[in-house]
Amino acid sequence: MNVNHLEVGMRGSTEREKVRFTSDGTECVGMKEIELSAGTIAYEDTGGDGPTIVLLHGLMMDASLWDGPIADLSADHRCVAPTLPLGAHRHPMRADADLSLPAIARLVAEFLDRLDLHDVTLVGNDTGGALVQLLMCDGAARVGRVVLASCDAFDNFPPGLTGKTLVLTGKLPPRMFGLFMQQMRLRPLRRLPITFGWLTKRGDAATARWVKPVMRQAGIRRDAVRALRAAAADPGLLLAAAERLPSFDRPALVVWAVGDRVMPPEHGRRLAELLPQGRLAEIADSYTLIPLDQPARLAQTIREFVRRARAKTP
Repeated sequence: MNVNHLEVGMRGSTEREKVRFTSDGTECVGMKEIELSAGTIAYEDTGGDGPTIVLLHGLMMDASLWDGPIADLSADHRCVAPTLPLGAHRHPMRADADLSLPAIARLVAEFLDRLDLHDVTLVGNDTGGALVQLLMCDGAARVGRVVLASCDAFDNFPPGLTGKTLVLTGKLPPRMFGLFMQQMRLRPLRRLPITFGWLTKRGDAATARWVKPVMRQAGIRRDAVRALRAAAADPGLLLAAAERLPSFDRPALVVWAVGDRVMPPEHGRRLAELLPQGRLAEIADSYTLIPLDQPARLAQTIREFVRRARAKTP
C-alpha cells in the first residue's frame, strides 16, 4: 500500500503535523514531527482523553513496532509512540548530537516535557526497555508507572546473538554498514538468528520496513553507526542501572516472552523482584518483540495493569 504525505498544519516553528493518505485516497492516522535538541523526531499520537501511554522501541526499529497494541489500546487510552534515532528513523540527527543510550533517554524526557505529558505509563520493548530503565534511575518525574517488555537488562547488553552481531557491524564505516544492511532485503537473511530471526516469529514485514531508511540515507547510516558504537563502549550500563532500580517506588509491570531466545526469561523474574511495586506477567508463543507476535495479549495485559495501578493511586 502506497502512502503519500501532505503537511496540513504547524504549531509554532518546531512541531508539524502531517496527514498520510493511501494510494486510493483514504486518510490514515496522523503523523507528527517535533524539533528536539538532537533533531527532528517523528511520532504517532492517537490523542484522546484517556490515560497516556508512551511506547518506546529498540535498535533498528521504529514506532510501527507498536501498531498492533496501539490499534487496541487507543480505544480508551492516548497512545504516543516516538520514532527514536536508533537506526530506522526518517530524519538524520544533528551532526553533533549525542546518540548514546543515556542521551537518547534524556531525549525521551525532553519529548515528554515538550508535549507536557503527565502521569504517563512508559512502556519499552527490546532496547526501548533499556531506555525505560535509565529514565527510572533518573527520577522520571512525568512517569506514573512503567512496563518493561522482554528487554535488555543486567549483563545482557548488547543482547544475545542479534545485539552482538549488530554492534559488531557498527564498527564498519557508515558506507560499509549500509552495504551490509542491503543484504536484509532478502527474507532468508532477515530470518537468521543473528539478525531478526530470534526477535520475532510473525513480524517479518515490519523488519523488512525497518531496514529501508539505513539503506537509503547516508545521514541515517551515520546515526546508526554512532548509536551502535556508543552502545558497544558502555557494556556495563544496565548493570549500573540495575543497582538503582530498587529506588523506583511506582507501579511496574514486567512482561516477558516465555520462549524468548534473546532476552533470558530469568531476567524478567529478576527485574520484577528488584522493583518494590514490580510484578511479572509471562506471554506464551512469542519471541522478544511481543508487540509483533502477541499484540492483542500484550495490549490487554497493559490495559489491566494501568487500570489497577490508577485505581490504587489517590
